[in-house]
Amino acid sequence: MGTYLLTGGNLADGAATQIYIADGVIVEVAPKILHPGAAIATEIKVDGCILLPGFVDLHTHLREPGREDSETIASGSRAAAKGGFTAVSAMANTFPVADTAGVVEQVYRLGQATGLCDVFPIGAVTQGLAGKQLAELGAMADSVARVRVFSDDGECVFDPMVMRRALEYVKQFGGVIAQHAQEPRLTQGAQMNEGIISSRLGLKGWPAVAEEAIIARDVLLADHVQSRVHICHLTTAGGVDIVRWAKARGIAVTAEVTPHHLLLTDERAISYDPVFKVNPPLRTHSDVMALREGLADGTIDIVATDHAPHPAESKECEWQAASFGMIGLETAFSIVQATMVDTSLMSWSDLADRMSNAPARIAGYADHGQPLDAGSSAHLTVINPTASWRVDRDLVASRSRNTPFHGMELPGRIVATFFRGEPTVLNGALVRTVEGV
Repeated sequence: MGTYLLTGGNLADGAATQIYIADGVIVEVAPKILHPGAAIATEIKVDGCILLPGFVDLHTHLREPGREDSETIASGSRAAAKGGFTAVSAMANTFPVADTAGVVEQVYRLGQATGLCDVFPIGAVTQGLAGKQLAELGAMADSVARVRVFSDDGECVFDPMVMRRALEYVKQFGGVIAQHAQEPRLTQGAQMNEGIISSRLGLKGWPAVAEEAIIARDVLLADHVQSRVHICHLTTAGGVDIVRWAKARGIAVTAEVTPHHLLLTDERAISYDPVFKVNPPLRTHSDVMALREGLADGTIDIVATDHAPHPAESKECEWQAASFGMIGLETAFSIVQATMVDTSLMSWSDLADRMSNAPARIAGYADHGQPLDAGSSAHLTVINPTASWRVDRDLVASRSRNTPFHGMELPGRIVATFFRGEPTVLNGALVRTVEGV
């Protein structure tokens, strides 16, 4: 492992700092490091940049095994590193489904082999995501992958008895059920948010209550069995209110919001461009404002990308035939800066909490989301908050190109990503060798 000296940067609280890294660990953090422990170190000048703990994504679709035409664990890890992530959580809707110890171990080992970020598999709640029989929760928890987060994302665990049993089961090992809140009987054939725009376009609407009804049911179930539930990709103002109410009652619920739901509204569907077709759908402006408020005040705990790659043939078609989903690992940070930090709704410390500390804490990733202190693992992200960049779908690291932000000018730039003390991304930083004595 190399030794690195980061100079010219600031911590999230604005304090000027230098960081010395050796053997994958942060050795020293100080305004001026005069005598690094190594005779020779690589200095990386990051003047004017902010140093944050490496980002952690609790909701990523890497498609492998089975849909390597959309994404592989290697290509998704490259996209993650470019986006400042040092850990991602791979959803279970693969082929075969990640509902056994064998599949989650395969995903985990492929992730380890990339050397770009940690890939933690999320196990399915039910066999084949069918919502009927519980998957091998205990076996996945005891596997080398040590799965602690379980989700049928893409499908709702709609049977309340199955959901109750799952919540009870994961209590044994401190696990959490991450629910895709979608009442299937209210969303059959739904194409976009139910409202004025869907009526005008003649597309079947997806009512907010389909999400809110499941959230309400599941926080009550979690309270009843004293277990933890996590709400995936929250999108409605009513959903925010329910989570806020549940937290006020002391119910063990956490929630996430995606960057695209913080910025885009259902008006984007007017173009009939399927790049804006996503599950759950883009909602109204008032929903977007409620989501921002919920993220700012801590009702919503984290930002998660719901990175959902698809091949061209699945998106470059008529709206009704197109797949749901959009990629987001490489744009997530900039969208959060634009919607939350640049609007003064959150500080840089808040962003570090929502994109690193809190997701690591929810999932139990002890090696991630740590403060940038001496002795911590050297997972960190260096960002330039005053830079900007234009999104180009032809330059993304993902195998898929379905970004809704193509052509947009976004604020903030990832200058460097460090994983286990080694730079996986260096984007414009000045690098030189320095004498350490």
